[in-house]
Amino acid sequence: MNKKTNEELQALVEKATAGDKQALETLIAGVQDLVFNLSLRMLGTFADAEDATQDILLKMITHLSSFRGDSSFTTWVFRIAVNHLKNYKKHMFAHYPLSFEYYGDDIENGKIQDVPDLTQNVEQSILAEELKLSCTNVLLQCLDTESRCIFILGTMFKVDSRIAGDILEMTPEAYRQRLSRIRKKMADFLKQYCGEYGSGKCKCRDRVNYAICQHRLNPLQLDYTTAREIPIDTIFDVKNAMEAIEDLSQDFSFCKPYQSPERTKQQIREFLASTQLSIVQNS
Repeated sequence: MNKKTNEELQALVEKATAGDKQALETLIAGVQDLVFNLSLRMLGTFADAEDATQDILLKMITHLSSFRGDSSFTTWVFRIAVNHLKNYKKHMFAHYPLSFEYYGDDIENGKIQDVPDLTQNVEQSILAEELKLSCTNVLLQCLDTESRCIFILGTMFKVDSRIAGDILEMTPEAYRQRLSRIRKKMADFLKQYCGEYGSGKCKCRDRVNYAICQHRLNPLQLDYTTAREIPIDTIFDVKNAMEAIEDLSQDFSFCKPYQSPERTKQQIREFLASTQLSIVQNS
């Protein structure tokens, strides 16, 4: 939230609930990238993350009067977002669940050499980078919902274990133990199979055409390589005291943060310009 104090945030909330549109826009601008990146990691695709981000921001707006300052504003938003995403059933992978076994088998046995050139004149290196970022993000879908959330909060956002435990309704100790086990599971898989982050045989540049054939990559719609990346420091303003992250976290450098898409921002702007804004005051 651009390093605003709790008092400043509380004042913004009070102004927003009183009908101050500028205050509401400031609050939304401070958390929309955070919400989008959490949604992207939890759901696996840009399209699903955009839809969920809009839902979460609207839920935040309509529940704004319930914020009492008992926690930081960002933590309050995290709690809304996590609860929404843990129960979100509209995304693609809710209907087509993945597993590490499936992923590993596809790497070992996929007939990548039998696929013709499908790159449609798009540069191979760009497609390989898109595949790498997409693949490692989709890999998170092999985790169950709560494990995925633990991994994302601890590895990408580096949330303090007390805050994360409170959000997920578990003790800080239980959260840290589960985070350690999940990180190891992810790291072991990457080291075994992935040639980009480990010593495995899977190389993105060799699987581009196979990925296009399997509808996992669209040369005409490159979400990751066309998204505007934002500084990783902008993601870390969750709590002043952050836990130290052990060396294993460097294996997960694919968790890059992105600016929320313009489409999502426009949808929120349209909502704020509508008569529905009065719902903030009446909620």
